[in-house]
Amino acid sequence: MVEDVGVKTPDEYDDYITYLKRRIRQLELQVRTLEADKERLERELSRLRMEMSRLRQPPAFAGTLIEVLDDDRAIVQNYNGPRFVVRIAPWIERDGLKPGARVALDQRTMAIVELLPTEKDPSVLGFEVIERPTVSYKDIGGLGKQIGELREAIELPLKHPELFEKVGIEPPKGVLLYGPPGCGKTLMAKALAHEVNATFIKVVGSELVRKFIGEGARLVHELFELAKEKAPTIIFIDEIDAIGARRMDETTGGEREVNRTLMQLLAEMDGFDPSGNVKVIAATNRPDILDPALLRPGRFDRLIEVPLPDFRGRLEILKVHTRKMNLKGVDLRIIAEMTEGASGADLKAIATEAGMFAIRERREYITQEDFLNAIDKVLGSEKRLAQQIAMHEVMYG
Repeated sequence: MVEDVGVKTPDEYDDYITYLKRRIRQLELQVRTLEADKERLERELSRLRMEMSRLRQPPAFAGTLIEVLDDDRAIVQNYNGPRFVVRIAPWIERDGLKPGARVALDQRTMAIVELLPTEKDPSVLGFEVIERPTVSYKDIGGLGKQIGELREAIELPLKHPELFEKVGIEPPKGVLLYGPPGCGKTLMAKALAHEVNATFIKVVGSELVRKFIGEGARLVHELFELAKEKAPTIIFIDEIDAIGARRMDETTGGEREVNRTLMQLLAEMDGFDPSGNVKVIAATNRPDILDPALLRPGRFDRLIEVPLPDFRGRLEILKVHTRKMNLKGVDLRIIAEMTEGASGADLKAIATEAGMFAIRERREYITQEDFLNAIDKVLGSEKRLAQQIAMHEVMYG
């Protein structure tokens, strides 16, 4: 009898059927994977074709949007050339079409085909303080009244604008801090920027003075444009007397350029909404030389004097600067009495110098004697310098 080798047992048939089902699932998975790859490659091909089509397009003109007439038309200007009434491409977002915007214009039809980013001087972008200052109101001594006025004028309108709307008054546009050097004007502005969740732009007045005609005015305009884009924003102009000095009838070319910068600053402060999210703080040591146009209401509405600290103020400042110092037998009231006429910066220098005296003697604590020596060194050197300057003026006029 011949054995039939082709005949399979029922168990072998079951195993073979299981194998075929598993193989079918594997093939179905491969098909789905290949279909996904096909769709991805088709999208990539479509993107490359669009990119090639864009590269084949002729270059566009850069222009400025003057006015939007309706949903389909606008008035544009190509540099300083003639103005044209042109069409707006359907893919352009209407929210970005505002007068003054930079746009790309088709060479043949002059239609608006793209919105371009705003052009700004790199130095203007460098004015923005990216990291929030670490100084807080607790780090400032003897200026409680001034801090209160500054918070009312700047912080309150930014945090609670509805209060001014309910009362029916406009909040101040700007605040001018004036007083002797080293009394905390810049420190107050930094503390305000720390407390308010706003963009802080710091610029020194002399940085806005430029060599070529119109450059300073352009920087001021771009500075305020940046502030509006980053709103809520606080603009802090230190040493504003560099561009805000009283204008004279007889001026040189350089003084005329400074005057142009000042006039642009006045125009920008007049141009923005007082209830908006842009506030201006300026600081100066010489309020007597500022132009009256800068100080009128509607520009700097609040003038805050930051004077030399009195006895109580000096004591508070000393407590601020010595709170982390290891003192032994030091009476800060005596130090405050001996430093009459000293500024906040002088008191900080005295505290630092007292610590240096202790370090020189390899001590881990600071004594009253260290502070007395520091007072003599810091304030004594200032008096000697003032005497030398006075003597020089007497001798050489």
